[in-house]
Amino acid sequence: MKYRRLGNSDLQISEISLGSWLTYGVGVERDRAVACVNRALELGINFIDTANAYGRGAAESFLGEVMSSQPRDSYLLATKVFFPMSATDRGLSRKQILKQVDASLQRLRVDYVDLYQCHRYDMATPIDETMQALSDIVNQGKVRYIGFSEWSSEEIERSFAVPNVVRFVSSQPQYSLLWRQPEQKIIPLSTAKGISQIVWSPLAQGILSGKYSTASKPPTASRASSDSMGQFIQSWMQPELLEAVQKLKPLANEAGCTLSQFSLAWVLREQNVASAIVGASRPEQLEENVLASGLVIDPDLFKQAEGILANVQRGR
Repeated sequence: MKYRRLGNSDLQISEISLGSWLTYGVGVERDRAVACVNRALELGINFIDTANAYGRGAAESFLGEVMSSQPRDSYLLATKVFFPMSATDRGLSRKQILKQVDASLQRLRVDYVDLYQCHRYDMATPIDETMQALSDIVNQGKVRYIGFSEWSSEEIERSFAVPNVVRFVSSQPQYSLLWRQPEQKIIPLSTAKGISQIVWSPLAQGILSGKYSTASKPPTASRASSDSMGQFIQSWMQPELLEAVQKLKPLANEAGCTLSQFSLAWVLREQNVASAIVGASRPEQLEENVLASGLVIDPDLFKQAEGILANVQRGR
């Protein structure tokens, strides 16, 4: 496993990290989820990403139980705040940040998290209030560093205009061969501001593994066939898109790797990306995905892949 520095922080995080959206505490049977977390650690994954909203605390509670036997300094833990936790609890107000960070720490069974991320931008709360509250919990030792997910370039700039506050070191955008929007503004701005990307959905919900085709039904136990995990993948299940992804397989074969590894290596070719978050329902998926770390692939193969996918679009 290779490691990269996370923005202007002292965190060295694994190029492949483990996420818990839709999976742990919710979609994946507990024993298999435990096996995935344990295998991730064995493989050198040191960065675990979650959020309070995942299963309304279920993912954090699961990770708190499983990780409690691990030395706290042996892994890096990230969670998020913004989405509703009750009919009245949501957003990035000072009250919510102070309340939700304590609740997350309790569920995670830790005294601090390494990275606390604003899950979205809160238009209802002044940015000064949000940034001061985040700074306070850093100064209190509850959080080491702060980040955000899916903020616009304008929103990022607003946060940096607030004086005398702690600065963001990470951005968590959706980014993959099939979703390249961060390249336009977010990555260049982040590079200038000392922010790294921690990418979610680098395999486009598993589409870029090549497991889905128009010729057959989704494999059993896959995300697309799951009632609890399949709601967000449907926008990718377009015939033209699936056919285009199948055309990438010869390129991966030429590179001597699987399509999943090829797709993850494409994300990691971008130096502003610190890590690609993968979800796993089986340890074998992690064993395959971690081999993308440090993988050297001919840039011409990446260019061919970009050309094949240039005109395909997801559904809505």
